Amino acid sequence: MRNTARWAMTLGLTATAVCGPLTGAALASPGQAPTALYAPSALVLTVGHGESAIAVTPERAVTLTCAPRPSGTHPAAGSACAELWGVGGNIDALRARDGVMCTKQYDPVVITVDGVWQGQRVSYERTFSNECVKNAHGSGLFAF
Repeated sequence: MRNTARWAMTLGLTATAVCGPLTGAALASPGQAPTALYAPSALVLTVGHGESAIAVTPERAVTLTCAPRPSGTHPAAGSACAELWGVGGNIDALRARDGVMCTKQYDPVVITVDGVWQGQRVSYERTFSNECVKNAHGSGLFAF
């Protein structure tokens, strides 16, 4: 009797392990994709004064998450994400706003952006000649 009970239990567990996942798939309604799946978009932005990121100690760092909704420690997460969506995540495509006048003072500011944008790895570094020139680029991404 013991062998029979052991075999029955083993057979039952095996059937559950093999057929269990199939029943869940059969119950799911076709064509309904989960709404929680999205390509990740999470970035870390830093700013510091100097010639290059390797030689500069970051003075400030913020996080920016754009999916599923704008969030993070960036003070203008909504406009920063909108700006990135507008250029398809290509930070190099951000241009200086028209009509902004800056001095020619050289006090270099380095911006770095590292993370993931819509599932793709991002690593960006740019040195601006001064704060005014940095702030003139885009509307909100570098404003932190």
